[in-house]
Order: sequence, then structure tokens, then C-alpha cells
Amino acid sequence: MNRRISRRTFIGAAGVGVIGATAWTIGDHVMTHASTPVSDNLRAVVHGRVSLPGDPGFETASRAWSTAVTQRVRAVVELADADDAAALVRYARRTGLSLSVQPNGHGAGDDLEGVILVRTNKLDEVRVDPAARTARVGAGVAWGRVLAAAGPHGLTGLAGSSAVINVTGFSLGGGLSWFGRKHGWAADSVTAFDIVDADGHLGRITAGSDPDLFWALRGGGGDFALVTAVEFDLHPAPAVFGGTMVWPETAAPAVLTAFRDVTADSPDELTVWFQRFQPPGSPDTVTSVLVAYLGDETSGRALLSRFDSIPGRLEDTRRMVAIADLGEIASEPTDPSPEMFASELLTGIDDHTAETLLQPIAPMLVTEIRHLGGAFAKPSDSAAGQVTAPYCLLAVGMVSTPEAKAAFETRRQQYRDALRPVLVDRAPFTFLTAGDTAARAFTPATLTRLRAIKHGRDPHTVIRANYPVLA
Repeated sequence: MNRRISRRTFIGAAGVGVIGATAWTIGDHVMTHASTPVSDNLRAVVHGRVSLPGDPGFETASRAWSTAVTQRVRAVVELADADDAAALVRYARRTGLSLSVQPNGHGAGDDLEGVILVRTNKLDEVRVDPAARTARVGAGVAWGRVLAAAGPHGLTGLAGSSAVINVTGFSLGGGLSWFGRKHGWAADSVTAFDIVDADGHLGRITAGSDPDLFWALRGGGGDFALVTAVEFDLHPAPAVFGGTMVWPETAAPAVLTAFRDVTADSPDELTVWFQRFQPPGSPDTVTSVLVAYLGDETSGRALLSRFDSIPGRLEDTRRMVAIADLGEIASEPTDPSPEMFASELLTGIDDHTAETLLQPIAPMLVTEIRHLGGAFAKPSDSAAGQVTAPYCLLAVGMVSTPEAKAAFETRRQQYRDALRPVLVDRAPFTFLTAGDTAARAFTPATLTRLRAIKHGRDPHTVIRANYPVLA
């Protein structure tokens, strides 16, 4: 077929959004200062653009990526540079307000009332050092720019499934990459953060300069400092074979069986995801397998040969993929939409689980099983930690009305009830969603340590995370 069968193709500009956009958006209720006014004096504090309620363009400036989320913020500040960030933090501390950092609005919560929303898009530095295999990026940079800069040198960062996701937010939330089975969380590769602390002081945080804060920032979320830049290791990627195979719904049982077989003993260089997608307004569901392999085409096809025996394939886009084109594997929409997603960790896929996963997905739009294991299951010295569950189940729905949201939540609970025997009561921080708390992402010991760091570094909650550790 010449036309891609993908979520982007079917949904276009009204797309479902991006699965797994990291939760750097800062928001859930810890403390509010609803009576504190924000006046035009804020414009005298920073050089970047300030938008206040009633200003032309304020509604656009304050909009979340998911148009189903309404953000009732006091102001929106577009930082001009790191000095702006420091001045803004000092202003918030002095006036008793809280800041919510949000590059593009991915992972936004709906409890931002009374906060100052901070945009970091102007912090757009990108520096790649091929010899040292490192990168340095500003807090507003998306993964696509890093991949374009690193790819020609045979290197890659640990980007996720979409090139439009912000690097810093993704890393603060852990960051589940195509290459995470080989190299771990994106957070594990971070070597330094440039930050503004809750007192408004600029600083550079490394494992040697501040071990506790460095640990917390790598996967503990954006609750501990306002990050203005991040430095991280790049990884060799001289060859990447990847793409998507698509079948009609009738092939779904065979495809899922092959997925179970392939992922049972696949090398860490191979990542395979199983997806079912029901386009809006269509009664039909298509079944897909998405793959990325750090290796050559011959080896990649041999590892995936189990899928070649399944008849009726509608499309096969597998090929050697340039690092800059990594986002084309999942081909996720790149425009805002009224999305809602949810995630669960699974200890395995037995026959009962497979039967549940093959049931009709409506009113959900997408269900996807991501293979974890590999480096994710190994001990990590970051807050993202170790995840021994081998699979992560994601579900996405369009929730443009209250009724659609209720239907999505009902269907999610039905999945949870049916999958209870293999369900783990945890989810990666980067996949937390409405109704979740940070406690769901961390072990009790990790959560206790994160809370102690938050209490010590930001007792007045000047900086607020979307899933705050104190909630």
C-alpha cells in the first residue's frame, strides 16, 4: 500500500495526541494562594512575554496539549533565558505563588488554578559533541532537533515514540525510549542539569555536586527545581531497522501470539510493541506491530520472522531508519487534541490476558502493549528505578465530551478488573494520568526519599509537579 495506515493518517490535525508524553507539566494541588493577585508588575520582572487573563491570545497561551484539559492559570510567562527563570522564581517566592513549568502542555493536569504557567520554548540551545558522545539542550528543545543533530554522527539520544516531545520533561519523568531495553531510562543517561532552585538561585547539578537532587531530578518529576538545560550521554546507533506491520482485525489473535513468542526471548537491542487501533467513526479495528532494532536489516528481519507467516498483512514499512526519522515508526499525531490516556504494568501475557486484550476496544481509540524488560529490569541509580514487569499496557481515547470521558474511564476499569491477576499496582511516572498520584510510580522507599528532598528543597511549594510527591 502507498498510504500509511497510522493514527496520524486517520486522525490528522484532530489527532489523539501523543502516548506517554511526559508529565513535566506541573500542577496537582499541594498548596494554593488563590487570594494573591498577579498584576502588570510581573512584566517588570522578566524580559519574556507575559500573558494575563483578558489579554489577547491568553487562552491560546495557556492551552494544554490535550484540549480536554482546561488550565485556569493566573498568568503565562514565556521565559527569555535562565536569568528570567531565576527572576520569576524569586517573584513567585516573594508573592506566595506557585510556578508550573510546561514547554508544550504534554501531560497537563486540570488542577492549575491560581498558578503561573511557565513556557520554556525560547530556551532552545542544542549542542552535540560527537567525540564525547554527549549533548546539551535547553529546556524548550524537542527530541526531533536532538535526533537530527546526533544522527549524522551515528549517535542517538534515548527519545520516545514522538519527535515533538520535550527532552527535559521526558527525562525528568524517566523517559521510556525505543532503545530503553538496551540503555535504560532516558534519565539514566543524564549527566547534568542547569537549574533554578526554589530560592531563585542558578545552579548546575551533577552526581558529584548534589547527589540527592541529581538523583531526584532523574525520573522523580519536575517537583524539585526549575530546569533550564540538561546534558546527557548519546549512544551508538550506526544502524536502526524499524517500522510498522499492519493486519486486519481478523489476524489479531495470531499477531498477539507471535508478539508473545518474539518478546519472550528477544535481545535487548530489539523493542516490539503490539497495537490495536480503531479509527474515529470506523467500526473496524486494525492490528499493528511497531518495531525498532539497533542493528542491521538482515538480523532484524530474522528476529521478526515469526510475523512473516501471518497472512493478510495490509502494510509493512520496515526499513533502515535514519535517527532523524525515528518518530515515523509510530507516526503519532503532532497536533493537540482532546486526548486521555491510561497505563498499567503487566507481569505477563497468559491466555486469559490475551483473551482480554483481544476484546473490542471501543470507546478507546488505541490500546498498545510495550515490551519492557532488558535494562528497565536492572537496578537503576536514578529515581526512575527498576521496573521488573515485562509489559506496559497503554490506552488512549478521545474525550471531547464529559460522556466520552466517563465512557473511557469505565472501559479502563473494566480492563483493570479483567487483568487483575497480572496487574502491577504501579505505572511509569511518565505515563501517570488523571486520578493517579506519584505514589503509583514509585516504591515506598523511593517515594519517602523524594518527599524528604522536596521538603528540604522547596518547603513552600514554589515549584509544583503535575504529580507532586507530597500529594
